[in-house]
Amino acid sequence: MYYIIVNPASKSGKGIKIWSQIQPVLDGSEIKYRVFFSREAGHVIRLVQELSASLLKSAQSSVLKLIILGGDGTLNEALQGISDFDRVQVGYIPTGSSNDMARDLKFPSDPALILKRILDCKEPVRMDIGCLTYHNSSCCLWQNNGKLPKQRYFAVSSGIGFDAAVCEEALTSKFKRVLNKIGLGKLTYLAIALKQLIMAKKISCDLTLSDGRRLHMPKFLFVAGMIHQYEGGGFKFCPDANFHDGLIDVCVIGNIPKWLIFLALPTAFIGEHYRFRGIDRYLASRIHIEVSSPLWIHTDGEVSAKSSSITLTCEKEKLHFLM
Repeated sequence: MYYIIVNPASKSGKGIKIWSQIQPVLDGSEIKYRVFFSREAGHVIRLVQELSASLLKSAQSSVLKLIILGGDGTLNEALQGISDFDRVQVGYIPTGSSNDMARDLKFPSDPALILKRILDCKEPVRMDIGCLTYHNSSCCLWQNNGKLPKQRYFAVSSGIGFDAAVCEEALTSKFKRVLNKIGLGKLTYLAIALKQLIMAKKISCDLTLSDGRRLHMPKFLFVAGMIHQYEGGGFKFCPDANFHDGLIDVCVIGNIPKWLIFLALPTAFIGEHYRFRGIDRYLASRIHIEVSSPLWIHTDGEVSAKSSSITLTCEKEKLHFLM
């Protein structure tokens, strides 16, 4: 039995159209499945929590097979609802604006072919996921039963500063919805990124890595901790990221003039941005980040709160992924 969760609103309503393409494939096979449709932010978390709770009441050998049809944010919500990762297998059919997970894994463009790969998969791939811990928070956008969880998993990336501010604005952007409808949704992130660069304020940052190194930056733009190579709709911020090495690949843009960032940012689409002084890469199983003023934080493009103190850790091969 497969349990399919569809985000019909992903990519400005194209999610439901893609579901209509693959539903006949399922109905024409002998595959047993149940489908659920998400209605609002946080609904996917609740659906997965309920399915996981039902699983725990059954035999210990049973496995919950989930297929998530939505964007990276929908997959992110699904992770928050899993109570026992050893007994859950996750397949993913990307229907979002950025689809950075699928880009890194080189998924085919045909959703029916992705579905076939999921259904044919006999042995899930073990993948790392990250875990964000908030040590303080404010300005919460989305809350679960009135309070923000202290921790949040991420499959692709988590960032504080510029990249999260771009995600926060994109989540409510009418411009994004218009571009999605004509197939140019990725341009949303680039346009908002240019705006956020101009508006960025001077904020200091202190990093502590798992090997004991401490780094101070009197000014920084963002810190991105990544499991996969891409974020923000195709920015290859961590071209050497490895999703099963137990490490977070960290991209830090520090004390660099704004005019130079305008030159460096386009090169990130091909992973050539590290040639610029002030853009650095680190590897760590754990990274603690302190900033002088609360900033937006994202997990897989989902923005929940501002914080001035967070920790990112890598959960080695925690996710059982069907592909």
